[in-house]
Amino acid sequence: MGDLCVVVGATGSFGRAVTERLVTRGLRVLAVGRHEDDLAALAAEAAGVIPCVADIADDSAIGTISAALDGPVRMAVFAAGLPVAGSVETVSPSDLARGADIKLGGLLRLVRAVDARLAPGSRIVMFAGTLGFEPKASSAGPGAINAGVFNLMRQLGDVYGPRGVTTHTLSPGPADTPRVHALVERAAAERGITVEEQWASYAAGTSLGRLPTVAEIAWAVTLLLDPEADVLHGGVLSLDAGGHRGIH
Repeated sequence: MGDLCVVVGATGSFGRAVTERLVTRGLRVLAVGRHEDDLAALAAEAAGVIPCVADIADDSAIGTISAALDGPVRMAVFAAGLPVAGSVETVSPSDLARGADIKLGGLLRLVRAVDARLAPGSRIVMFAGTLGFEPKASSAGPGAINAGVFNLMRQLGDVYGPRGVTTHTLSPGPADTPRVHALVERAAAERGITVEEQWASYAAGTSLGRLPTVAEIAWAVTLLLDPEADVLHGGVLSLDAGGHRGIH
């Protein structure tokens, strides 16, 4: 049957773009998500997509994903979003815990589901936003949870590197997605300015002067398919058009 890629969050903005690009590279994709209709629509649009209905926030996802695998896993990608909002003063503690279960617990569930199918040259790829590096009190969930993701991916690198399986964290900042467009519209209304003015303020946060596109983010994932990408094992790829300013 050939190699298989697994994409968790395959119907989201990043996940869909990644799935479509992997398919164009001739790879089959096990598309994991919670909503059967959305997965069916994705499979109808892109040949080579295999729908897999599973909730990555539940331990049952391990068995569901594992049972759907029918060949070696070339790449396992966690691209699911984080549905947690609020400042450190207002965020619900239970929402914070739920978010950690999705991204931290979910990452481990994905890895355990594919473990037996990984081989030298396989990739484990995780999305974690730049707020994990540069925390803001206004975004408690993404900051705290993504910081944990960076740590956990380093630990996984120590475990899987000796097996020839490499780990890669992709760190996009705000990107040109429907979700960000909605945030821009809401922020513009709250500030009493035009959407164009608010969008310009987002773009000004990057040294490139614009936000990255989902196509550019997806390109970075397929870059990791090259054998030379072994050297990027354990590292973080910043995909934020120059928005990240810290030195690490």
